Formats: sequence, structure tokens, C-alpha cells
Amino acid sequence: MSGVRTVLLKDICNFEKGTTGLMKAIPGEYPLVTTGANRRTCESYQFDTKAVCIPLVSSTGHGHASLNNIHYQEGRFALGTILVALTAKDEAELDVHFLHLYLSQLKDVVLVPLMKGAANVSLSITAIKCVEIPLPSIVRQKEIVEKFKSIVNEENQLLEELNKQGSLIQSFREQIFKEAIDGRLSATWREQFKSCCSIDELLENVQVNKELAIDEGNLRIPKNFPQIKENEIPYSIPKGWRWCRIGDLAAISSGKGFTKSEYTEDGVRLFQIANVSFGRVSWDKKVFVPEEYMEQHPNLILKAGDILMALNRPLLGKKLKVAQLGELDVPSILYQRVGKFELFDPDLASWLYIYLQSPNFSSWLYEQVKGVNIPFVNQTKVYTHLIPIPPLEEQHEIKLRLERLIDRSEQLELQVNSSQYNTKILIRAVLNEEFSHDL
Repeated sequence: MSGVRTVLLKDICNFEKGTTGLMKAIPGEYPLVTTGANRRTCESYQFDTKAVCIPLVSSTGHGHASLNNIHYQEGRFALGTILVALTAKDEAELDVHFLHLYLSQLKDVVLVPLMKGAANVSLSITAIKCVEIPLPSIVRQKEIVEKFKSIVNEENQLLEELNKQGSLIQSFREQIFKEAIDGRLSATWREQFKSCCSIDELLENVQVNKELAIDEGNLRIPKNFPQIKENEIPYSIPKGWRWCRIGDLAAISSGKGFTKSEYTEDGVRLFQIANVSFGRVSWDKKVFVPEEYMEQHPNLILKAGDILMALNRPLLGKKLKVAQLGELDVPSILYQRVGKFELFDPDLASWLYIYLQSPNFSSWLYEQVKGVNIPFVNQTKVYTHLIPIPPLEEQHEIKLRLERLIDRSEQLELQVNSSQYNTKILIRAVLNEEFSHDL
């Protein structure tokens, strides 16, 4: 297009390396630009101008070339020592905001290929100086910048609305779990079928199985826990439900530690903390040990339906890292710092899993976690925690209703995530079209 010329950055920009060491910087009133997304502060400033700040080292390191952030900064600010600031030699010729827009949108094409180094990948100022960019007139530069600001503002409004929708979906999930474990979700069903439900036989069978497992030496858990007192009960439950302690229903078997020297290319897969998240199992991280370990550690063998919970770092934010296994494609055993619930009656597995996913349990556990560097949960605390138990028939009904509602919320979440993705793609497409058309 007429009016667009190609220039080298060294011909239109001044280059100045940062002088502020991040470890020695004293917090103060001025922004401190670093390689990260967020600004820090500093008591002194190095620049008082408009600048594009480019990191001179890879964002990921370890032999991989990447630049996560290229910053625009104006006014008085300090700059870290591993960044360089580009300022305009002539602001009547170059709009620095335009330069930032161009370099940040095309950094993976224009700058990242210039990075060198085997282990410590870096970008030299000399290489940046020789970068060629198309430069339209100053009027056109400002028009593009204003269009970009308008697009970003629209994008932020859209994403803000989508984030609100995501928060509403999360609140909806938390609410239905609360209503599941306090009886509100099944209230209409209970009115219709209350005469056919009994819980006494179920709990008697649980107690018998528990005592048998302890007597056979399969589990290390007290036979009896303290009787439940009135002041322990957190909320009222429907007639026909019972309060129990988790240790009355299940024991927790923790995994075993294996050294890296025991790892193999295939064999028995280890289930680690990295494999469990809130309600989901991920096998992205796969580690194996020899098959004979299944014979040596039969109590650690996992099967479909097992409920697993992280014992170290058990929470992500305030969400419990707990999951229930589906069908396993290869034999798997439990690794250390993960607990497996051994139910004294398998019919209670679904209900226990529902309760463990509830915000009630996560909030309680949040208050119980100890340790600073490696937060952990005391198994005895989990054993003595109270859990409400409905009759088995009502448990099945609650599970069905909960699954339908969760499925609906997941569909909504997919729609929101898709909208967020499409919004970002649309914004990028508009910008790419602008550059390719005019530049």
C-alpha cells in the first residue's frame, strides 16, 4: 500500500538495556518492568518516556526459545537488567504504541527465531536492531492503534461477561452438591417413597464388614470412634438419614514410594498426585514400575470405581483433589501421598464420592490442612469427620439427579469455553487482517 516503507529498528529506535537488578530492587512508587506479565515496583526510575520493553532471555529456558511477554510502558519506570527498552528517535515518525502492537502480535515470527543458545537461550540487542518492520505514515499508525484499543476494549467486555457466566456455572455446581448432601435435591422423591426406605440394615452390614476387615488384619483403623455429640452436628438432615463418621464407612490406604531407579518404560502404571484433580483423572504424566510389583503390593492395586484423594497438597485453591477411577487400560498401583478409600460396603462408594466433592467437605478440609512447604491432611481427622447418610434407595436417586445437573453444567461450560476461544480467535483475525492488508 502507498505510504508504507520498510525500515530497520535501529534506524527509528533508541536501544537502552535495563539497569535494575530484580533481587536488589527496593519497592517504591515507580513501576518496574520485568519479564513477567505483572509489574513490580521500585523506589527509583530509569526512563521517563514511552517504550517497548523486550526480554533478552527465553521465557521458558532449558533450550527452548520463547517470549511470553513484550511490554508497553510509558511515563517514569524502572527496567530489569534482562530487558531492553526501545524508544522512538522521532515521535513524528514512529508511534511507540504501534511498534508494541506490531512486535507483540508477531513476536513468534519476528523475534523468537532470532534467539540463540543451547541451554540458556537469549536474544541479542544487535539482532533486534536488524529487525525489519513495515512502517506506514504516522497518521495510519495512530489509526491502527486506536482500532486495536477499540478491539481490546470489546474483547475485555466480552470476556468479562463470559467469566461471569463461568462463575455462575461454578456456583450452580456448588449449590447442587450442597442440596444433594442436605436432602433438598431429593425432597420431592422422599415424599413419594419415604415408606420404602430404611438405613438401619445398611449401617449394620457396614459395621460387620468393618470389624471383619480389622480382625483379619487387612486394615489399621479403630473399630469404634467416639459417639457423635449434638454440638458436632453441622446442620439438620431429613428424617431417616443418619450421621456417621467417615471412618465408620471406609478406611484410607496410602500408596508406597518408589525410587526413580525402579522406573521402567512400561509395566505397571503409578497413580500419582499429578494424576488426580477435582473430579477428574489425568494420565498425562505416566510412570511405570515392573509388573512383579503387583504381587509384592496387592493392597495398592487399583480398579475401576476406586475413590482416590491427594493426601499431600490435597487442595487446589479451595477445591479438593479427589477423583473416581473409570475403566483402566493398563494395570495401575497407588503411589505415595495419594489415598484410596476402602469401603466397608461397596454400595456406599457413589455417596461417599458425592460428599467428598461437596464444598462442605472441601471447606472443612481447608481448615484442617497443616504444613507450609508441603501441606498435608491428617487421616485421623478425615476418619472422624461427620458425613450424612441417606437410605440406599435415596442415594441412587440423588446420584441420578446430580448426574443430570452436572451434565447440563458441563454442556454450559463447554459453550462458555468455546465462546471465549472464538472471541480470542476473532480478535486475532481482525488484527492479522489489519496488518496483512495495510503492512
